[in-house]
Amino acid sequence: MKELTTILKQATNQIESSYFHLELDGGDPVYRERVYCYELYHQMRKLWPTNTSYYLNGEVDKSAHPKLERLKADHIKPDFLVHQPGNMRGNHAIIEVKTQKAQRGGVKKDLQSLSDFKNIVGYERAIYLIYGYGFEPEGMTKWISEISKEVNNLASIELWYQISDSAEAFQHCTIEPTA
Repeated sequence: MKELTTILKQATNQIESSYFHLELDGGDPVYRERVYCYELYHQMRKLWPTNTSYYLNGEVDKSAHPKLERLKADHIKPDFLVHQPGNMRGNHAIIEVKTQKAQRGGVKKDLQSLSDFKNIVGYERAIYLIYGYGFEPEGMTKWISEISKEVNNLASIELWYQISDSAEAFQHCTIEPTA
């Protein structure tokens, strides 16, 4: 699906900073990944082409999928899938989303899921989108690259960043498996 890169760039650029942090009565705002993801889904659906066989789905539960038993997918619910439901040859992209405040264990789990869906399930693209306020993409890339060394059978993963005080989200780099 050649339009996905454009859709993702435009959709992330439409997300207002109020979706990055959730205001709390009596407390400081906190990151809530679900709030951000729901708005991202909304913005992507507004841009989704009508003449495509691909669907955008959020949090698809892969437990008990008959063709994914060896993946042990009972714990995997990708944030987004771009696919043709019911057609394993129509798997285009898996997208995982995290805040800049993500914990090491969560990042490792996401990198493993992205790699498994690309290597085992046959998705063409694996995208990791990090969002937040005023962080340095270079430092985040270095940190994620270090964690990626712990991932079994690492796939090529696109790293995207959305920084609230930046002009636009951008694809920063790709993590590649080492030889």
